[in-house]
Amino acid sequence: MRTSRRTIVAFVLGATALAAPALAFDGAPVSQKDATIPVVTTLPGAAGKVRNVPPVVPQETSLSALQYAAEGGHPIAQWKLGRMYANGDGVAQDDVRAFEYFTRIANAHAEDSPSAPQAQIVANAFVALGRYYLSGIPNSKVKPDQERAREMFSYAASYFGNADAQYDLARLYLKTPDASREDFRYGARWLGLAAQKGQHEAQALLGQMLFNGDRLPRQAARGLMWLTLARDSAGSDETWIKENYNRAFAKASDDDRAMCLQMLEQWVQGRRE
Repeated sequence: MRTSRRTIVAFVLGATALAAPALAFDGAPVSQKDATIPVVTTLPGAAGKVRNVPPVVPQETSLSALQYAAEGGHPIAQWKLGRMYANGDGVAQDDVRAFEYFTRIANAHAEDSPSAPQAQIVANAFVALGRYYLSGIPNSKVKPDQERAREMFSYAASYFGNADAQYDLARLYLKTPDASREDFRYGARWLGLAAQKGQHEAQALLGQMLFNGDRLPRQAARGLMWLTLARDSAGSDETWIKENYNRAFAKASDDDRAMCLQMLEQWVQGRRE
């Protein structure tokens, strides 16, 4: 996460943008307690590519050594192997094997303290499992199950406070075709929490909704602020974020841009304190 004056300069030039966190979806602080959803009691298995993971086993560690450690119950080794099989990194791509490793982590460490050294890995395993349940794994016992995915995201979002899980959970609530007002309220709240933590996809979606007034009262300057933050952290393949930022910047009034710049300066200052 990169938060500095460079970000503000980039915004002024109308080019790139910045970094990380502090306000809720409507600009007001959000209580973690208010956003908490009861955790699930049944735990399962794995998912695709997960970002923001703490340092794992050194790259030079052999596959056999990782497997030995994983069989001994070492969560970092299990996570490393799960990602390797999910992404086809150094091994043949195998989602079922990945799912199995992520499941081991979830089943063995679901009740670990959120402050435990391995907590982020455990949370990311739940996120991975949730994403697998969303799409299922072809020719396997893992079938698409949106409710199961929601359970996985809910657990990681509420118990571990994982920002990726909060974003994925928000999308489930917001994109449900027959979403109720209560669903939307939950989704917006989770989206705000994830954005505050610097989850750039959440920042981009929240920014887009606020700038366009999409089911939220329109706040163009604040929406542009979130889009700017997301734009700075977006990967080279996340063109949707960059395109939304560019469109919003082009449509924004001079007053919106000036107010956005003030918000960005406050953001940077808040990150330093």
